[in-house]
Amino acid sequence: MKITDVECLILDKKFPFVRVYTDEGLVGIGECFFRQPILFKTVVEEILKPVLIGKDPTDTGLRFQDMARASNAVELGGGIWCAIAGLDIALWDLKGKAVGQPIHKLLGGKVRDKIRMYASSLDRNLTPLEEARRAASLVEQGYSGYKLHSAVPGAIDDPSDGTIATVTEVRKAVGDDIDILVDVNGAFSVHHAIEIGKALEDLGVFHFEEPRPHWDLEGLAQVADALTMPVASGEMIFTHIEFRDLIVRGKVDILQPDIIKAPGFTGAQKIATLAETFGKPITVHNIQPTLSAVAHLHFCAAYSIVPYAQEYNIERVSIRDERPVLKEPLVVKDGYLDVPEGPGLGVELDEEALKFWSRR
Repeated sequence: MKITDVECLILDKKFPFVRVYTDEGLVGIGECFFRQPILFKTVVEEILKPVLIGKDPTDTGLRFQDMARASNAVELGGGIWCAIAGLDIALWDLKGKAVGQPIHKLLGGKVRDKIRMYASSLDRNLTPLEEARRAASLVEQGYSGYKLHSAVPGAIDDPSDGTIATVTEVRKAVGDDIDILVDVNGAFSVHHAIEIGKALEDLGVFHFEEPRPHWDLEGLAQVADALTMPVASGEMIFTHIEFRDLIVRGKVDILQPDIIKAPGFTGAQKIATLAETFGKPITVHNIQPTLSAVAHLHFCAAYSIVPYAQEYNIERVSIRDERPVLKEPLVVKDGYLDVPEGPGLGVELDEEALKFWSRR
């Protein structure tokens, strides 16, 4: 089997989807991170496509190396890895289709048939009572965990921060048996993060996400050392080398790779091995609830080092909620998503929906 063409479609002017075509008629599908989609389209079609044409897509490790070398990914990082991630997912999809096996089987087999999800609230404009009511309604729908984003992004110790007030109301609304996760996107100084963290411990918060920015490894370590509550981080980094530093120097308790940054299944495998080596559990970062979510399901199903509930975006997303791009959209049932069993990713895209969103 040889690759004959590669394309990147931008859906609803926001979501970059990739397709890899072959001479045997099989097509692999993948998704890139949604910010800066024009950048990813350019990298995919102008830099990565030429080194993939004519090559075997099932040699995923070799194709990963080809893409990394051609794009100078090690030197340039960031957005380059995001573009590679989308194509790597598509190549693994092709590999699974070629042998008639789901990706979780290619990763070694699944340790679970369904993945528990927590509801991730990304709305930063809710009052504490509004957030509490929202959390309670989602618990009624079957979710056993709720994440809020309470801090002021880009600020440090902003006096308008409502983290403690919000978590207090949410805890009252959902009771003691529901996991509450708090993501502050690096918005606290070390001393304030410790102060807030200790208050969150008293409220029974499950994990404290990015109390300091990902690049402040020493600051993360100070916060982690001062708290008994788990500190989580990883959504803003890409390679297993960066995750090694996050573990060794940042001393975080929970790793949060995102497969559309990680990059792809090839990168996520390395991070999983690293996590197993250091005994660090993984809770993936995932705010794109279509193909990205499907890829995460395969990854989470294949690794016992991913034991907790995983992120599911509850905000309105056009390509899921208005005109779904998946022929059979994902449905959270009693707080769980089933792991697909079809070849490759195990899902199909709706061609009419792709055309619709490509024109928008």
